[in-house]
Amino acid sequence: MNQYFCLFPPLSLSLHLSLPPSLSPSISLSLHLSLPSSLSPFISLSLHLSLPPSLSPFISLSLHLSLPPSLSLQEARRVQSGIVQVEVFSKEDCDVIEGKINEVVANGEAGLYREHTVDRAPLRNKYFFGEGYTYGAQLEKRGPGQERLYPKGEVDDIPTWVHDLVITKLVASGVVPEGFVNSAVINDYQPGGCIVSHVDPLHIFARPIVSVSFFSDSALCFGCRFQFKPIRVSEPVLELPVRRGSVTVLSGYAADDITHCIRPQDIKERRAVIILRKTRPDAPRVDQSPSPNPSPPERHAPLKAKRSHRRADPDAAHRPRVLEMDKEENRHSSSSSRLHRRSNSSENYWRRSQDGDVSRKVKMRRH
Repeated sequence: MNQYFCLFPPLSLSLHLSLPPSLSPSISLSLHLSLPSSLSPFISLSLHLSLPPSLSPFISLSLHLSLPPSLSLQEARRVQSGIVQVEVFSKEDCDVIEGKINEVVANGEAGLYREHTVDRAPLRNKYFFGEGYTYGAQLEKRGPGQERLYPKGEVDDIPTWVHDLVITKLVASGVVPEGFVNSAVINDYQPGGCIVSHVDPLHIFARPIVSVSFFSDSALCFGCRFQFKPIRVSEPVLELPVRRGSVTVLSGYAADDITHCIRPQDIKERRAVIILRKTRPDAPRVDQSPSPNPSPPERHAPLKAKRSHRRADPDAAHRPRVLEMDKEENRHSSSSSRLHRRSNSSENYWRRSQDGDVSRKVKMRRH
């Protein structure tokens, strides 16, 4: 099995100093500094050279180089220790699989899938197969460990082509054992799309986590922090290139102890990824009302999916975008009703000002 990683090049410093011949027949100092782009904005480098006014041969030179502990090479190597990348799919394989992904998108647009199979967000659609789960703004209670699998039968089965064209080749290549995968998710990104920093829920999914990239090259980043309105992303601890057709396997530190994300600037063209995982047998599910006469799950009537007629903008990757969590927050801050309550004990109640204008103060929450 061929493996390749995004390894940092050796650190070296480059400096050239030359003095007039009157001071020395030949004085020169050479140093070279080479840093990965993901670390360079965080490097502190200072250099001081002083010559006395008399132009004596006395030379003072000081150099300082510091790396923040949180972005040390040691942590980056810990992330790398949990990453395996392999080449399994040829260009011809990618062409066939990408055609199948387009069929999935068309079926979603036509409303042919069950209610919880398709999850839409700005510039990113997610298609759950085999198993689906609640996350983000869908959770009744926020925070890690609150995710829940949907009841059995509420998402569509894994398509036959995913088994035949993807899983079978991964099993044959030794990436996963036979029968491991029971959950397949297709994330379809448009230019400028992203997924915020997260750890795949440990109480839901066993390890490893396997993903296969299609349509274009991109990057998977570790240890980023997101800020919103407008969206901003800090520099990663590690930036991992993911090429079209490449397989990325996460386990250990990379899967469990540091977040991973896809930044808007890394999606310059349409990109899709198929994520293959195994759910834990004791993973919690969304509560279901007990039925005295249990029956096989029924397929919901087809839902007409919302369709966007926006064309992908080639410059979209360089502009801030409103994410699903921001839209959810805005929904909380809007109200179509007018309530008249007199209370000084809660900031979520209507309050009438002395001049008669009605205003509402709403507690805002970040999702």
